[in-house]
Amino acid sequence: MIWLVKGASAMSNARSAILERLRKAPKKPIPDLAPWTPYATTTESAKDRFCRLMKGVNGQIVETTRADLVATLRQVLTDKQAKNLLYAPNTDIGRTLDAAWATEPGPQLVAYDKPIEDMKAVMVNDIDAGITSTMGAIADTGSLIVWPSADEPRLMSLVPPIHIAVLESSKMFDSFPEAVAKLSWNKKPPGNTLLISGPSKTADIEGILCYGVHGPKQLVILFITD
Repeated sequence: MIWLVKGASAMSNARSAILERLRKAPKKPIPDLAPWTPYATTTESAKDRFCRLMKGVNGQIVETTRADLVATLRQVLTDKQAKNLLYAPNTDIGRTLDAAWATEPGPQLVAYDKPIEDMKAVMVNDIDAGITSTMGAIADTGSLIVWPSADEPRLMSLVPPIHIAVLESSKMFDSFPEAVAKLSWNKKPPGNTLLISGPSKTADIEGILCYGVHGPKQLVILFITD
């Protein structure tokens, strides 16, 4: 025990000495960095690259237009035999769904408009699918960019067995650095961004791949092409 105390004391002294030298080090200006762009490794379009990589990890992509978005969503819910859909009512997508369902009802809409303590039982036990917006996608990695907010919380893309994500073609980025630059993250970095590359998947000790263990079992991307 005496040796442990001496060892701990020596480590503390060494740490203090290092920190003291850092504090006394002369201050130098941060050098300007030369502009940098990722090296293009393929002639494949960003859209084709993203779709190929996303489909390779069992993500489903359904192309649609703004005018046909609701009809496409209804068809996806029918194909997936989803009896209900979790949505965020205070978003553009939510308002669109409220208006469409008012004239032509479909699978039950479940609004995420309460604290998680009040929504937990419904989300875990009763929800078939959830729909969210996206900030865009990264072609190089086949990843969606999802930025949760107070209106559209993170759990909406993590808890439902089927995650339906709406992606606009104008928000397709070649690479992560391009996304950072065009989304101005250098000026306003996101607090909690999700990069989603396919549905949840894991493998057991025998290497057998399983879907839906830690999140959605299915990922459906409604890709708006206009």
